[in-house]
This record gives sequence, structure tokens and C-alpha cells, in this order.
Amino acid sequence: MKTQGITALVTGGASGLGLAAARRLVGEGARVVIADLPQSAGESVARELGEGVRFAPADVTSEADMAAACDLAASLGEFRVLVHCAGRGGPVRLLDKEGNPGSLETYVDIVRINLIGTFNTVRMAASRMARNELTDEGERGVCVLTASVAAYEGQIGQIGYASSKAGVVGMTIVAARDLASKGIRVCTIAPGIFDTPMLARVSADARKTLSASVPHPARLGTPDEYARLAMHIVSNPMLNGETIRLDGALRMAPR
Repeated sequence: MKTQGITALVTGGASGLGLAAARRLVGEGARVVIADLPQSAGESVARELGEGVRFAPADVTSEADMAAACDLAASLGEFRVLVHCAGRGGPVRLLDKEGNPGSLETYVDIVRINLIGTFNTVRMAASRMARNELTDEGERGVCVLTASVAAYEGQIGQIGYASSKAGVVGMTIVAARDLASKGIRVCTIAPGIFDTPMLARVSADARKTLSASVPHPARLGTPDEYARLAMHIVSNPMLNGETIRLDGALRMAPR
């Protein structure tokens, strides 16, 4: 799909992977709606990225918020691209150090944001995309979702994050089949260890260790590398129903 003149919605677009995707989309001629939490830097980021960018304060788990964000995107022109980066991490285990049950509240919140938020966002975006005219390549829209290598090799303490991202991987082929009749493609990117705000809390020594764990290139991924893959998915009409690992051949150890 060509991005010149179309409109895209980027969730989590105020920082990290989402911000990089928004920048790439703007650079390739798209209008962009950044959906992020009200307390995020979304408003200032939208101003920084230019006149064709708008900010929609939104919680991805809210039907009303995501309906408003998608309606805003549709009002700006042909809403044809979703890049869904919003999510959260956070440690949770089955048992804590004293042998007590782990936090159900934390587990539910991670799954609610990462998995249920993905379902909510895709259904809202797809309902608007389905109204588009078909492009010359027979498409109405493209949805790029975000999982993680933790979906395959979650580490100790990642049970909430790993299972929520595994759910996104499992959703991908079903969503692609579900939306095929509407001419809407769905793919997912599963990043490895990327230099994002989520990793900013890690010490310099820990960052070096994480970088060295990546076979090649032995460094953290950059948000723009995620964005470049997202743009390729958008542009390549045969990519559909697939989850692509973007991890430098990393396979995570248990801890």
C-alpha cells in the first residue's frame, strides 16, 4: 500500500517504537493520528512532527477512546494504516519470594492493556477501514501489531507480559483471515531487546549485558529499525497473517 496522502493511526505514538513509526509515516507522506495516554507527550510530539499530525488522548482498552481516535483518523482522509505499539510491561510471578501467590491484579492489567487493548484497537480501526474503496492492489487497510520475543521465550518474572504477547501472536493469523474479505491485512512484529523508554530504567551495566546477548548485531535494536519493518509490511501486499521476529537472532534465556 502506498502511504502518500493516506491517514494512519499510531498507538503509543508519543514515544519509543510508536514515535519512530509516526516519524516514518510522516516522512512518506501520510497524515498521522497519535493515540496515547492523556498524560503523555502526545500533544507536543504532534506539534513537533508537523501540520499533518494530530493527537488523540486515548486508553487502548476504552471503546469510547478508540472510537474517537479512529473517527479522528477517518475525518482526516483515507484511514488505511494502523500501527499498534501501545502496551506495558511489569514483573509478576506465580509465587513471590515468600511463596505467596503472585499479583492477580498486575497480571490482569498487563493482559488487559496488551491483549484486550489490541483486540479493541484492531476492531475499531478495521470497522473504519472497511468503508474505504479498494486500492489498485485490492486493499482497504493494513494493521501492524506489536508482540515480543517474550511471546516465545518469556523470562522468569514475565509471565504476564509473555502470555499477553503470545495472545497477540495467536490473534494475528485469525485476524488476517477474519479481515481478508474486507481487503485488510494484519501482521505482527515481535521485537527483541530495543532501546525504548521501557528499557530506560535499566542500568548501564545491565544494558551492556543485554546488548552482548544479541548474536548479531550485538546491540540494542533502535526504534527506527522497528519503524522500517512496519513500513515494509505496509508496502508489501503479500505480507499477511505473519509474525516477524526482529531480534538479531536472539533467543532469551530463562533469566
